[in-house]
Amino acid sequence: MKDSTVQVIAYWELKDTYTFAITQSKFKVKNADTTNMEVIKYFVDVKVIDSTATAYVMDWHYRNHTVQTENELVKKMFSIAEDINVRVKTNEMGTFQEILNWKEVKEVIHKALIKVKAETKDIPNIDKILNQVEDKFSTKEAIEASAINEIQQFLTFHGGQYKLGEEVRFDSKIVNLLDKNMPFDSETVVWLDEINDADNNWVLRYKRTLNQEQLTKATFDYLTKIASTMNVSGPKWEEFPPLKNETWVASRIHGSGWTTYSIETKETSGEDEIHIEETIIEIQ
Repeated sequence: MKDSTVQVIAYWELKDTYTFAITQSKFKVKNADTTNMEVIKYFVDVKVIDSTATAYVMDWHYRNHTVQTENELVKKMFSIAEDINVRVKTNEMGTFQEILNWKEVKEVIHKALIKVKAETKDIPNIDKILNQVEDKFSTKEAIEASAINEIQQFLTFHGGQYKLGEEVRFDSKIVNLLDKNMPFDSETVVWLDEINDADNNWVLRYKRTLNQEQLTKATFDYLTKIASTMNVSGPKWEEFPPLKNETWVASRIHGSGWTTYSIETKETSGEDEIHIEETIIEIQ
């Protein structure tokens, strides 16, 4: 840290180990009423298992999942992640690079889903739902793009240099989970919001907005495809509302490079309905 500028660098030590509580909430707001509330809480033990001049390797061990929802399928789905271990490689700054044990993760999820399929075989169209879940773990790229969001959130700001009150704006392509061949255009703004010299930490913020036209078209096409597969009536384009998707991240990061608290909020809205997903990561 120098004057009003900070650079988020990982000064992690070999065998450093910290436990984080992660809480993920999903709910829908319509006409000021909140419905479809789901809350998943679990713990992750993060350990630095290798450190070189150019890279770090960390193990993320997931455990103690608790799920608050009336949806039994959701409960079963989150049980498959219990005791799973994800091996993460970053560069020397702490910027995410890759998942090293993706084949192992894929196999663990595959075996768990076989069990879930057997237990839920009487639910209509369950195979299609579970196949979509398995697709998220089908390749290294799929896992890194959609199955480790909390890891990506944890490392959002690593490697960057930020000046207090100065906004950094950039455009980028974002993976489209509805159509892998058509990534979304997005606009992002990042800024340093607060410096706490006494506690040797700082607060950084991030906002990303997806291209509205691309999001609306991709969602319409996806719902139309699903409706066709299920032999039901699909949506009508002239009645389909324009969709908006925004993601906010705020993280408090210690001078050692450890994220001590982070909250991510994703909002997808159309007409009078807002779908909200929130992920909170907190060091224990």
